Amino acid sequence: MIEAHDLTKRYGDRTAVNGITFTVPPGTVTGFLGPNGAGKSTTMRMVVGLDRPTSGHVQVNGRPYARHRSPLREVGVLLDATAVHPGRTARSHLRTMAATHHIPARRVDEVIEMTGLAGVAHQRVGGFSLGMGQRLGIATAMLGDPRTLILDEPVNGLDPEGVTWVRHLLRSLAEEGRTVFLSSHLMSEMAQTADHIVVIGRGEIITSGPVQEVIDAVQGTAVRVRSPQASDLAALVTAGGATVSSEEAGALEIRGLTPQQIGETAAAAELVLHELTPVRGNLEDAYLSLTRHAVEYRSSPAVSVEEGGNR
Repeated sequence: MIEAHDLTKRYGDRTAVNGITFTVPPGTVTGFLGPNGAGKSTTMRMVVGLDRPTSGHVQVNGRPYARHRSPLREVGVLLDATAVHPGRTARSHLRTMAATHHIPARRVDEVIEMTGLAGVAHQRVGGFSLGMGQRLGIATAMLGDPRTLILDEPVNGLDPEGVTWVRHLLRSLAEEGRTVFLSSHLMSEMAQTADHIVVIGRGEIITSGPVQEVIDAVQGTAVRVRSPQASDLAALVTAGGATVSSEEAGALEIRGLTPQQIGETAAAAELVLHELTPVRGNLEDAYLSLTRHAVEYRSSPAVSVEEGGNR
């Protein structure tokens, strides 16, 4: 478990993290989301003792990270997959890490097999692709068979097979009762992997909770209806307090009523329905809505040569 209380980090006049409080419980995958510069990496660094909080405190498995006698056995960390000497082989790197934490050498072979690095274990890390480096970073994080995992962008650079493998690995670890805390900019992947999310912007928590509850709280739920008598139905449900939008003839998107209520209203008025489907929002849209005022760098639409002229 990770428990942060009123965690703050200032660099001179700049406040990177401003009094955040959150809990990452065991048995779940918790996603940590936010725009660039939101404070995600700073928070993760404070959790594992790489940055000292200006105020507040954070504990991992009941105590500060630095007070664990064998941190690698308690907390597996991937913050920077490139932080490995390029002249070492993957196996020698893992063996060195294992020796410093009194981890049996057989565990090195286990994590090499687990992460799909068996074929390149004797190659120097300096020649690794980004995806291979990520696999080595995950192998290092798993080396101590820890109760808690903290992973910053673990699928960065991985191919689709690797992304799927990481998703299944993290889900299986959570099912074993471990604590999994990860950041990612891939909203579609986070939606499939995370149970809970914590959203941060400009150093402050914007929202947190189970993924679907956060989505529903931001976007609400809607019902898609198709009917040859759509205009009649729209008038009826509007009178009942619902809001209705339509982007094509015969199709409605209704908010404020359940599918059951809409179906009963249509039946009472003898209106024909061809479709009655609940529509739930997605994490990407909810995330963009939540962080629209917390984005440090905002892009503008591309301008074509014809529109903008020669440059």
